Amino acid sequence: MTLRDRDKRALILGVPALIMILIYVTTAPKETKLVAPVAAKESIPIAEQRLARMRQSVSRVPGKEAILEKVRADLKDREKNLLVADTAAQATERLLTIVRQVARAQLPPIDLRSIELIPPHSFGEFYGEVSVAITAECHMDQLVNLMSDLTARKEMISTRDLRISASNPKDKTVSVRLTFAGLVPRQLIPKRTEAF
Repeated sequence: MTLRDRDKRALILGVPALIMILIYVTTAPKETKLVAPVAAKESIPIAEQRLARMRQSVSRVPGKEAILEKVRADLKDREKNLLVADTAAQATERLLTIVRQVARAQLPPIDLRSIELIPPHSFGEFYGEVSVAITAECHMDQLVNLMSDLTARKEMISTRDLRISASNPKDKTVSVRLTFAGLVPRQLIPKRTEAF
């Protein structure tokens, strides 16, 4: 059996490489042979940092719960001012009653010429809105007082639309169309059925 040049070169390079690998494996320091303890030593500081972060997070929980309770109490206090009724129609009627009371309380009383009930609709994710539009003829100071008195009430009522036009220049009266809106709980607003 004869060796070719290629085989001779492989033996010349392969045998010394194999001897060097065997020497390295047998004489290598023991710390480099074991990989798991090195990884465990490196993970201890990381685990301690994670534990410190978790302790810090847990220590914040009582403070966050106190803030949550305060916000819930504040929300409950504010929601007392919603228009309370069993249905959206009753809430609209309640809004109209309040508008009439305030209009009659003006000096001289404001006579509501026409009233339009606007269908209720959602107001954000958690509330609904009922609206009433009125038309009246009054002096400008009466209009200002009406709007001021309505916003001073505890109920959440606001002016949504205001249109003013000259009515009687001699008496200095204006014709007014006002839309008042009040907030109600979301469950009073009927869900719209979609036609297929």
